[in-house]
Amino acid sequence: MLIKVKEMLVALVAGLSLTVHAQDTVRYTGNTLVNVDYHHGQLSPAIGAHSYQTLRVNREDPSKDTAVTWTYNHAPMLAYWNGTFYLNYLSNPVGEHIPPGQTLLQTSKDGVKWSKPVAIFPPYKIPDGTKKEGHPGVAKDLYAVMHQRMGFYVSKSNRLLTLGYFGMVLDAKDDPNDGKGIGRVVREIKKDGTFGPIYFIRHNASWKQPSAYPLFSESADNGFVQACEELLANRLATQQWVEEADRNDPLISLKGEYKALSSYHLPDGRVVGLWKNALTSISKNEGKTWLYSPKRAPGFVNSNAKIWGQRTSDGKYATVYNPSEFRWPLAVSVSDDGLNYKNLLLVNGEITSMRYGGNYKSYGPQYVRGISEGDGTPPDGKLWVTYSMNKEDIWVSSVPVPVRERAEKHASDRFEQMAAGKELAEWNVYSPLQAWVGVEKGQGQAKVLTLHDSDHFDYARAERVIPASKKLVAEFSVTPRQNNTGLLDIEFLDAKGTPGIRLSFDSTGVFRTKAGYRNKNLLSYEAGKSYDIKVQMNVQTRLYSVTVNGKNTGNGVLFAPLESVSRIAFRTGETRRFPNADTPTDQMYDLPNSGVKDAEAVFEIKYLITNTY
Repeated sequence: MLIKVKEMLVALVAGLSLTVHAQDTVRYTGNTLVNVDYHHGQLSPAIGAHSYQTLRVNREDPSKDTAVTWTYNHAPMLAYWNGTFYLNYLSNPVGEHIPPGQTLLQTSKDGVKWSKPVAIFPPYKIPDGTKKEGHPGVAKDLYAVMHQRMGFYVSKSNRLLTLGYFGMVLDAKDDPNDGKGIGRVVREIKKDGTFGPIYFIRHNASWKQPSAYPLFSESADNGFVQACEELLANRLATQQWVEEADRNDPLISLKGEYKALSSYHLPDGRVVGLWKNALTSISKNEGKTWLYSPKRAPGFVNSNAKIWGQRTSDGKYATVYNPSEFRWPLAVSVSDDGLNYKNLLLVNGEITSMRYGGNYKSYGPQYVRGISEGDGTPPDGKLWVTYSMNKEDIWVSSVPVPVRERAEKHASDRFEQMAAGKELAEWNVYSPLQAWVGVEKGQGQAKVLTLHDSDHFDYARAERVIPASKKLVAEFSVTPRQNNTGLLDIEFLDAKGTPGIRLSFDSTGVFRTKAGYRNKNLLSYEAGKSYDIKVQMNVQTRLYSVTVNGKNTGNGVLFAPLESVSRIAFRTGETRRFPNADTPTDQMYDLPNSGVKDAEAVFEIKYLITNTY
């Protein structure tokens, strides 16, 4: 009897240990998984997510400014300070780890319109004759490459520091992240927009050459020195330096191949850490030690790309990442307690053409980072993140909080009658610099939703989530400003993004519908004329009708079966299916006419009204 009691106690203790361990790790408990055959992964969108391009590179730019003509741009970081968004990213002329490198800065007051990039850490000349221990190469006319996992730090005295790291590659096979580089640089961003001098905040121990910049401790600004010392004492901040730092650097608490730390605090004071490949651990002492070696978070799907986690303005938590073995789509998952993540929603499901090939340039929206704890809180309460597209262009996305996937009401969006700044609150927006989406005064001087497009390789997209409907009436008004260029597709989609109806204003002045393999012309349209369109559909019979300016143009059949209609999208380009899961990994070629710009096409949308019948 005593033996059985002991066995029961052992089993009970073991069970309790497993329970405690299960509670002490981040995990994904949802059932949604992505389908990488689609750029959007067949995910339902997070309602109101807006994505804006901040940088679009062009090697043929006549100014020859390296901020625009260097076509490898990656690893953006984000902060919000002094009423302004700050974004820095690293840049190389063509490909990853191929010098020279520099780090650039952009700013924005609203997260939508961004300043032209300026170099905050310009290319760094490595002294000729420099060697690296264990490598046979010798530097000759060589510049450093930039590599950093941390971009900003706001001190307790409210000083904004921006940082970068100068690494060294002596040949194509050398590694800038081997702990044998030059060191990490820092400078202050002032409230008036000016920058302080560049200093090194920490050299690699192996660097014995003279430095172009002094150590921070040599600054005559005591407040700046104190801010740097505060940063050096913050183990969660310096843990982000692990890849570039000396392998035995005492500032790094957790040593090893743990890349791109993102961290946030739980209500009980513990810190959750997230690394590439969805590795995770927990710290009880601000990152000085970790409870266990980072392990893959159960249920999370994530490859060698960054994952971002943070507490959101509603007291919940969010992770943003690529939930696949590829770098698409970009998705968000929400947790009530910071440990158990329960859903998966789309943030950005687009992949534009990679216009310029280069070393290790991966397709998709990737390397996502948000605003670290202490680095500012935007007043709109949204979740803001930044990332690169194809390691080429730089983007930001905002997601309203609380994060939602279901529309409670049908659309009743008459833009002229809506409150300023709130017109697109329920819309999802994808807005490149040359194919932008916005609300402006239309030709009739009333507010309209406008899609502009002069981008030869990309398109504008605006999408409205509605309650899932088997019988739907949708009414909207489109005014094309031209009828000899451009394209506007209007699609009715299910929750997974499958379209069943596609109406198009094409570049030849024809308004048409997709009828299976073929297109059916409905009418010829005129530039500057408004077209009030009514679509009535029944997904069970698969029939729909289209009325234009009061005239019925006939019936059609859904070109793909839908269980229900959950979204209506307006897009100024054709559906994209490249790249896919079988596309070769490295694109080493440039696309023809990569710097070309099309004649602009503009489409105005006055209203969108939906209802069931």
